[in-house]
Amino acid sequence: MLAFFSPGQFVRHPDEPDWGLGQVQSSVADRVTVNFQHAGKQLIIASKVDLIVVTEEELRKSR
Repeated sequence: MLAFFSPGQFVRHPDEPDWGLGQVQSSVADRVTVNFQHAGKQLIIASKVDLIVVTEEELRKSR
């Protein structure tokens, strides 16, 4: 499934849990640039990777 992402939105990579929480920097077509806590800035192809959107409630619990 191809989702749409907005700058500032928080996500997690389903196959890379060690990367930690990521914040969307930009989203153009299916290319999403995410800055992860432990992996830095990564370009994700959203048509190949289903990023997990972190809800506000989950975000509050993790801090």
